[in-house]
Amino acid sequence: MTVSDRLARAQRATAAAGVDALLVTPGADLRYLTGYDAMPLERLTCLVLPAEGEPTLVVPQLERPAAEASGVGAVMEILDWPETEDPVGIVAKLLPGARRVAVDDRMWAEKVLRFRAAMPATEQVLGGEILGSLRVRKSPDEVAALREAAAAIDRVHARMGAWLRPGRTEREVGNDIASAIVAEGHARVDSVIVASGPNGASPHHEPGDRVIEFGDAVVVDIGGTTPAGYCSDETRTYAVGEPPPGFAEAYDVLLHAQVAACEHARPGVTAESVDAAARDVLTAAGLGEHFVHRVGHGIGLETHEQPYMVAGNTEVLEPGMAFSIEPGFYIPGRYGARIEDIVVTTEDGVERLNLRPRELAIV
Repeated sequence: MTVSDRLARAQRATAAAGVDALLVTPGADLRYLTGYDAMPLERLTCLVLPAEGEPTLVVPQLERPAAEASGVGAVMEILDWPETEDPVGIVAKLLPGARRVAVDDRMWAEKVLRFRAAMPATEQVLGGEILGSLRVRKSPDEVAALREAAAAIDRVHARMGAWLRPGRTEREVGNDIASAIVAEGHARVDSVIVASGPNGASPHHEPGDRVIEFGDAVVVDIGGTTPAGYCSDETRTYAVGEPPPGFAEAYDVLLHAQVAACEHARPGVTAESVDAAARDVLTAAGLGEHFVHRVGHGIGLETHEQPYMVAGNTEVLEPGMAFSIEPGFYIPGRYGARIEDIVVTTEDGVERLNLRPRELAIV
């Protein structure tokens, strides 16, 4: 799908929502619509996309070369502003008579309030529903990019046995992983979690100075962004030597829960039912109280985006939706475990993009 196609779809969705224009600042939404990975700055960069008419990219004068290098000038006018001009006023003049505008969900509050002051008669609404509805179903090209990202992070997990060794700190292992994420084809490291022993009970533990010991269970959750702009995210749990008492049995339940959720996910089921498919298995085994987060999140240009696999989300899955399935259990003071794969809904099920073994890995 070309940039022009995406812009046209966005305009149709904006009109259908009863909104006169979209205002989109740097972030994943701007990258999706224009291909321009603009730097988020105090200086305003903003795509002005009217429901009808031509789009305009308003940029600081000193950022014009970067905008032009992205190729965005081929599909819209680039309007630059010098340091002494008011860019919010420029945007307001592009939208005379606008009654309702949608701002992207990640727009800085300072900019939202400045737009409100410059257009006091214009209602502001969140653009997340409009933009999310466009981004949530991935095109074949996007699925291919996610598949490539998943293969790259698989290759990093395949090397874990060389790094997870007794006597090394989590931080040392994390540094090795971060270097490998780039070496295996990512442009940027987004997340490195190395949670050993009792630290595994903290789902988002930052690698620290704890020394890995024999008998530790270690949760390794890692991901990055590829040059194409699409993200990877994969968790595997390792045991350094013989795992702690009771851990292997609990892990078998977790594996069953993750597989059950993967087998349940398909077009036509709700997002919350995917969460329930894993949660019910853990609850039946007495581990439900130790599963403290949703079972998954969407992924694409961002590591976390729509759709979210969580109780209360009745959104029905459709072909092309990409998301994680990552149940876990976390027992304070002892250990934790998580298994995470990225999947994409097909016509009758899901394709697992991460292909590393899901069984407990002994290193």
